[in-house]
Amino acid sequence: MRVMPDWLEAAEQAVYTRFADNAEIRQIATGFGFTEGPVWHENSLLFSDVIRNRIVRYRRLPEGPEITTFRYPSGYPLDAPPLASPAVGANGLTLDPAGRLIACETGNRRVSRTEPDGAIVPVAERYQGKRLNSPNDVVARSDGAIYFTDPLLPGLADSGWQEVPFSGVYCARPDGTLTLLVDDFIVPNGLAFSPDERLLYVNDSRRQHIRVFGVRPDGTLDEGHVFASVAGTESGVADGMKVDRDGVVYCTGAGGIWMFQPDGRFLGRMRLPEQPSNLAWGGTDWRDLYITARSSVYHVTMAVAGVPVPPGR
Repeated sequence: MRVMPDWLEAAEQAVYTRFADNAEIRQIATGFGFTEGPVWHENSLLFSDVIRNRIVRYRRLPEGPEITTFRYPSGYPLDAPPLASPAVGANGLTLDPAGRLIACETGNRRVSRTEPDGAIVPVAERYQGKRLNSPNDVVARSDGAIYFTDPLLPGLADSGWQEVPFSGVYCARPDGTLTLLVDDFIVPNGLAFSPDERLLYVNDSRRQHIRVFGVRPDGTLDEGHVFASVAGTESGVADGMKVDRDGVVYCTGAGGIWMFQPDGRFLGRMRLPEQPSNLAWGGTDWRDLYITARSSVYHVTMAVAGVPVPPGR
């Protein structure tokens, strides 16, 4: 039996096989306001520094790490009135099949796409004529459809701007059609496809659980069911979520990052020095796992690759 550090809590021995030999969780960058939404993009890691309204780029260069501002402002105009919530910048990030950056712009109440020429265009802004609440996290499917969550985050309701009376999960299709998929979440947050894109996992920060839905041929979802709980007595909520190539689900929750087999069995939990908010696969072989956690970003090398982004790569 492999001996792993005390940051890994094992429920099944199989959890050890997910990690590279001598794997360690290392802090690779710190000093941020609130990190979120990591995505591997052009041999670098992009992530949101939400309360500072910017997207940050992290690169590992031969001479050492390079940390620069990729975009500022990232999700709310600098000359706009202040909001009741500090969560104003971009949050969830992903890439569409063409490799274009897709961003949940919380303060702008929209999902956007960055074109090759740098132009930022809306993917989704309104549902049935009403402004979205505060898009939070996003994932793309290989056919170009964009799936995202749209909760009304705490504090934003105080700004008096709610038009859509529920927190929804949506699909924005390449032709511009926006379809409401589910409307009975309290705070829908992280979401991820299974490797074959036949299942969509969506978590609820308030209920502290993950639900899984079958994806129909037209992109809509079946009725779904509760897949797993990430509740506990420690701090941390269901937030960011990713899946590896074997279908193992990784989700932030109480006390760290929870790992579940495709059948819902609890594999184990990674514990970090800070409460994690999200995670992303990266590197040339997709075995680098990057974790955003409050003021910092962490890294651990895995033995099993994650699902690549953009989808189908």
